[in-house]
Amino acid sequence: MNGPVTPRWLIWARELQALAQSGLAYAESPFDRERYEGIRQIAAEMMATGSDADMARVLELFTAQDGYATPKAVVRAAVFDDRGRILLVREVLDHDRWTLPGGWADVNLSPVENTVKEVREESGFDIRVTRLAAVWDRDRQGHPPGPFSCYTLCFLCELTGGVATTSVETSEIGWFAEDDIPADLSLGRVLPQQIARLFAHRRDAGLPTDFD
Repeated sequence: MNGPVTPRWLIWARELQALAQSGLAYAESPFDRERYEGIRQIAAEMMATGSDADMARVLELFTAQDGYATPKAVVRAAVFDDRGRILLVREVLDHDRWTLPGGWADVNLSPVENTVKEVREESGFDIRVTRLAAVWDRDRQGHPPGPFSCYTLCFLCELTGGVATTSVETSEIGWFAEDDIPADLSLGRVLPQQIARLFAHRRDAGLPTDFD
């Protein structure tokens, strides 16, 4: 995939943060805990320096993570109507840019349940999930860099009901043909080539699930 290359400083900062987080989850010695907290401090300083972010905010973000460090999970829904158009929503948090409905996966819900919930909350529509189209790694797909490693589970879905309704997260809802995808996409959430690939999955149900 073409796109931004994840900078080495970000990879190192993530790895140090993950090492510190996992170490703090299991360390029993107060001396070991102090060492892991020092590693977390270094990781926060690296990320703040590399991204021009506020150091206190980065450290707060890292400190809030606990347990064994693993990639974060996002669900995205490729919902198609009977005219073959795909559902997109304007994401308030990203300057009202367009994206597939979805977001961070909530605990105690399956990937499918999360997807159904996200679509209903962000668009007002009810859906049926039909197939897992892709499991994409954010860095390897070429998204802009983020503070944590992340996987996106993208599902093909059918529209079953509901009425277009915006929410606190979305400012507009629209249906788009393959040759009419808006240019102002929320690139941290979805890329043009990913949308094109989802149209390909809809045309050919025999395509295997994409994965990185």
